[in-house]
Amino acid sequence: MSSRSRASRVRQHVHCDSCYSRRCRARVEVSVCCAVTPCRLHCGALFHLCKEEDHLLLCPNVRVPCLNVGYGCPLHLPRSSQAAHLQVCPASVVCCSMEWLRWPIDETNPHSNIALQENAMEENKGQGEALDLAMALVDQSDLYDRLKMKHLYPEMMEEEEIKEDKKEGKIVEGFVNGVADKETDGELFTSVTAGNSSCQNNVVEEPEDNQVGPVGGINREKYNMYEMMFGMERGGCAAAQANQDNPNQNPKHGEKATAQKHQDGVLEKTCADQTGTENDGAATDKNCLMPDTSKTGHAPWQEGVLERLQEDLTPQEYNMYMVHHGRMLVSFGKIQACTPREKDFVYGSLEPIPVQTLRSFKIPDSYHYRRRVHLYDMSARAQSESCSVDTSDLGANEEDWFTDEAAATLLGYAEEAVMGHKISVSKAADGLYVDVGTQTHSFHSAPFKGKTTLAEVMVDRPLKLLLQLQAESVNSRNNSTSCAFTYLCGHTFHRREFAAHYRNVHSDIQTGLSGWFEQRCPLAYLGCTYIQKRFHPSTHKATVCYNQQLRTFNLRPSLVVSEGDDSQPSKSSGDSPLTRRRRGGQTGVGEDSLSGLPYEVLCHITSFLDSLSLSQLALVSKLMRQVCSSLLQERGMVTLRWERNTYSHGGAKWKAQPVWEFSHLFSTVDSWQMADIPPISSHLKVCPYYETSPHSEPIPLPSMSEKQGSSQERITLVNHLTEKRLQQ
Repeated sequence: MSSRSRASRVRQHVHCDSCYSRRCRARVEVSVCCAVTPCRLHCGALFHLCKEEDHLLLCPNVRVPCLNVGYGCPLHLPRSSQAAHLQVCPASVVCCSMEWLRWPIDETNPHSNIALQENAMEENKGQGEALDLAMALVDQSDLYDRLKMKHLYPEMMEEEEIKEDKKEGKIVEGFVNGVADKETDGELFTSVTAGNSSCQNNVVEEPEDNQVGPVGGINREKYNMYEMMFGMERGGCAAAQANQDNPNQNPKHGEKATAQKHQDGVLEKTCADQTGTENDGAATDKNCLMPDTSKTGHAPWQEGVLERLQEDLTPQEYNMYMVHHGRMLVSFGKIQACTPREKDFVYGSLEPIPVQTLRSFKIPDSYHYRRRVHLYDMSARAQSESCSVDTSDLGANEEDWFTDEAAATLLGYAEEAVMGHKISVSKAADGLYVDVGTQTHSFHSAPFKGKTTLAEVMVDRPLKLLLQLQAESVNSRNNSTSCAFTYLCGHTFHRREFAAHYRNVHSDIQTGLSGWFEQRCPLAYLGCTYIQKRFHPSTHKATVCYNQQLRTFNLRPSLVVSEGDDSQPSKSSGDSPLTRRRRGGQTGVGEDSLSGLPYEVLCHITSFLDSLSLSQLALVSKLMRQVCSSLLQERGMVTLRWERNTYSHGGAKWKAQPVWEFSHLFSTVDSWQMADIPPISSHLKVCPYYETSPHSEPIPLPSMSEKQGSSQERITLVNHLTEKRLQQ
């Protein structure tokens, strides 16, 4: 009990426990009642003096930390202001969860924009001036960081890692099946039985050549360990059986419990005698045999264990034994995992049917002999000849054998996302035949390490866009859990900024890049890279651009400078270096007239900037960083950044450090206005891909011919009906 609770118990009075009246007139008596006093923080509450400590837990005027103190908010404020503070709390941040899809280029599709993307990459030199091209390059970079080479090409991993995996698998297999190598047994079971009793340690230290039990190949160490494990389980089952309310259902329970206790006592006595003999030095033989329990125990490796289980255990205990130890019975050959075909009188004569996985059920063709008669009739089978074919027989150069890592990897992941399986997957044709698929690749950078990503492979390669310029929305089938081609916005914003970010970035700009917000030439599929941005904010003229380093959109104001306006002062030859240094600011580099302003004026100017501009201005100089830091409490946000600290003794610990920063939100745009630019049709007059085909001679229409141009009357439906009526 804390000191506070003890003090509350001491100060509590009999009358004060049930008195809640503001006009209490009870007389003050020791251990009965105390005086009524108002709150010292002037909240208006009246209470007995002994309840002052309890009132401070509810008083609205008590200064308490923010509700988000665990997320980095350092503010202390009155309790009544906590709810209102959450709207402007710097720790109330939201992570944008907007997702979209961007598929790889389909080279087999004639309508794909392969020529456009190649020309755009050459002209922009990878800078991505167009919004859709810049976003596609950033998405491709994120995708390369996420794609693992080991998932598609496990056969191309380095040999060292493969050997380590095989060694680990061999150790686990030896432990489960009860048979392992000598090195594995020595390392594994020494560590497992290190904390056991002296009897168990004595057993472990015995040589591995001593093997007991009716089943050959069983190590004595494992035999004794399993015997101990199942002895403990039998004892637990007997104790649980003894606590049952109705002993009539288990008439053999007392006999089994007595026999079990007697057997356990004999084993403990034998083990204790053996341990005491060794300690006295009288016995020199370490290879003393344990008592033979091969015909009395319930271990899965013992002979006749199933018959003893049916006699000694009840049906409930027998079923629980099969549930827990059925796998070991299968491993030791006591029972069979599946019923043999010759013993299965129900399903033994039926033909096997493939399990339904990715494809719908299909009636096996083997049920219809006529459809597969060509497989049995040698005369109807096509003549074939067995011969060895090598890659050199194809007549290709050695360089053509190698494929592009990026294109092959994207194709493999796309097949898995669309079809649900890898390219080389075995397909069951029917109940008897299985089509085994194989796919081989040859890469210059193979073999790969275990954690190699596609970005590490393509780090020294020339930049090439392999994703489509058009993005799609996610759906129930292709999402972040089932498709590798999903991309997440992931930017963090203050809660009051998130609505503006989603409306301007995702709803207005990103969803309208394909032909609305940003319009390309109609002949873009031929390779024309002309593009125009059709909208700008209604309040001022600005150009929307995309920052690939920050991975966000921003507004770049369009400044119109007149010819007679000298915005920058001319450099006078008579200015001294001191005057230039003062004019250039504290840094002394260039002519920065902004840094020469007073600190208060700079703070007032920066208060009109948006969050994205403040985050970039803080990187200019130390002075600007100090100016922007003064606005962190009002305009910034605080997040937790986890860092891993490694100590000298080898241990490591993760710690969360609060980080203050500005979000990447540009100035909010309430409405957009059409830009004053010529229509896209005016570009077609000068487009190099727009080729006209002028014709000077008239061309007859398909319905015109020389016979129809003669004086013969054309047969029409009206004439046909008229002649038919006259004939009648």
